[in-house]
Amino acid sequence: MVRLRSWTLRWALLGAGTLVLLYQARTHYSRGSFQSFSYRDPLGARQPGARAMTAQAPVTPLGSRAPSATLQPFLGDLYGRDETYPNSRCPSSIRKRIASTKFSSVFLEAIPVLQWARHARLAEYRRLRSYGGAHGWQEVGWPVVRDALTRLNTSANERMFDARPGAAAGVSPCVRCAVVGNGGILNGSRAGAAIDRHDYVFRVNGALTKGLERDVGRRTSFYVFSTNTMMNSLHNYASNGFRQPPQTLETKYIFLPDHDRDYLLLRAALTHRPVDRGPDEGARPERYFGNDLRAEKFKMFHPDFIRYVRNRFLRSGILDTPQWRLYRPSTGAVMLLAALHTCDEVSAYGFITPDYQAYSDHYFDLTHKALVFYANHDLQLEMSLWQELHQSRLLTLHMRG
Repeated sequence: MVRLRSWTLRWALLGAGTLVLLYQARTHYSRGSFQSFSYRDPLGARQPGARAMTAQAPVTPLGSRAPSATLQPFLGDLYGRDETYPNSRCPSSIRKRIASTKFSSVFLEAIPVLQWARHARLAEYRRLRSYGGAHGWQEVGWPVVRDALTRLNTSANERMFDARPGAAAGVSPCVRCAVVGNGGILNGSRAGAAIDRHDYVFRVNGALTKGLERDVGRRTSFYVFSTNTMMNSLHNYASNGFRQPPQTLETKYIFLPDHDRDYLLLRAALTHRPVDRGPDEGARPERYFGNDLRAEKFKMFHPDFIRYVRNRFLRSGILDTPQWRLYRPSTGAVMLLAALHTCDEVSAYGFITPDYQAYSDHYFDLTHKALVFYANHDLQLEMSLWQELHQSRLLTLHMRG
């Protein structure tokens, strides 16, 4: 009986201690307070949350785009830092203009846009495995992350653009980017020549150009995709003529890592071997990217950047529901906002506009297809954001009529 009472007392004290810890954790995260804290990580020793990379202080989400007063802790509004882009020499750079707009409170100049060998560290892995899907490394094992990122070890993997040749000889220091979505608004637009005149041209998913050059141009500087969206595009748009991503001397490939299959395909490309596991096992990277598989041809978006885009620019109401894990910004939206954070001037073509019902879903559709809205993306919210960015003169949105 004495032993029973002793164990009962121990369990009571343990329960009381647990309640105190839960209360403290809840208080720690209340009302938008997202300070870093120390915890004991299963992979190893004590890991200070802010030590993985220097974190930036959170800000209030933009206007009515935040349906609740605070971001939930699981959304993770702390990010690493990357000082690659703030020092543009362009006098009219987006980064210089944004301070006078409504977006100044959500824009982080030092948000890491790309990830590469520098980020292949256990401390970074421990930090990012708190977040799932495209927003972290929760479903990706450390060896897979390490083996892929350590091979992104050239200067071309660290930044979006190479040094501009001839800039010292009077060439404009402003980097002008055309970002091309797949929207049907481009069909009959005759925008191709204007698109190709930009310094760089971004394209996404079913990036068809052959036979459509007059409307969409012919150049592709960057092809943006997740392995999932690329495979779906190859399957769904084969009858339209999309049988491989663009493969030109100019083209580089930017992964949006949705889960481990992106890291596995990247590793396969950089080791010149077939994918060794998962749903793409046996796939040869040459099929998608051609025979030039140098590290310089590849880049990968940082999970912090994708999470930041979701939290601060495209915070959908679905994040306040039990289905919040389904949602991430569309691949095209991440591409456009990456350009907004790295280019000096941005023109957006083929993105959703308020008159979207007047156009087919894609510019390459053989017959008219209505745009369908799915829960995993909030295209209505994206449409509103493009309008606001256009009205703020932070980008030029191609519209008709």
